[in-house]
Amino acid sequence: MEWLKYMNNALDYVEGYLDDDISIEKAAQLACCSQYHFQRMFSYIIGVPLSVYIRNRRLTKAALDLQNGEKVIDVALRYGYESPTAFNRAFQTVHGISPSVAQKPDTVLKAFPRVSFQITVKGVTEMEYRIVEKEGFRVVGVRTHISADIEENYKIVTPFWEETINAGLTKQITDLMNTEPFGLLAVSTADESGKGGYYYICAATDKPLPDGMLEVDVPKHTWAIFSGSGHPSSIAELFKRIYSEWQPTSGYEWADMIEVEVYLNDDPVDMKYEVWMPVKKKAD
Repeated sequence: MEWLKYMNNALDYVEGYLDDDISIEKAAQLACCSQYHFQRMFSYIIGVPLSVYIRNRRLTKAALDLQNGEKVIDVALRYGYESPTAFNRAFQTVHGISPSVAQKPDTVLKAFPRVSFQITVKGVTEMEYRIVEKEGFRVVGVRTHISADIEENYKIVTPFWEETINAGLTKQITDLMNTEPFGLLAVSTADESGKGGYYYICAATDKPLPDGMLEVDVPKHTWAIFSGSGHPSSIAELFKRIYSEWQPTSGYEWADMIEVEVYLNDDPVDMKYEVWMPVKKKAD
């Protein structure tokens, strides 16, 4: 599977540079995708942000070096910490003890093993999807800046929704809706740097742009459209399954740095929604 090979090549690179500067841009190139997509896929599939994985792997190796008798200052510098204080703080966060204690015999430490990407048969739970070609459409709404770190985004997106609802903006946005896809939309795009992104709460419309709102032209694409339902938190699980179960064996690859969530109702307990991912056929 090419996808697995690319992702594991990226991890090989990360592992080889744990005691050096790691370029996320280089890792993403090896994974044959953007930095934004690479970090999002990693977070959804592995369950922790790439930055946390790198920190845990470095401090796993640091603990071994300390138990082998190396000096705290030498180990701290090797794994990218500019001062013993910063190293001590990070080490205690992971291991629960100071680096000096870790040097003593019979000390209990934590090890975070290297991960690898592979196909695992998990069961027979179906995924509902369809492949549809759509003309481009324009969306209008409000936005906030997000990162490729999924856990960090949870702290951003939920308050952003609450602020938007409390300000009465979702009603204004849905009143603009007059073109497909019908429904309140959440659109995620990469930002200008390609490292982070923007999250829009918006609607598809051809009406004039209201004051205080922004517009985005979503290009013509072939979309893989996945159906889901349940608590809003179930959307994250659907994204995880798309990245880890559907895409590696689908014969498709991602065509653009954009994702669309279509909310078909406003039931907070049993939400009906779709996730739109732009795709293209893999070259033979």
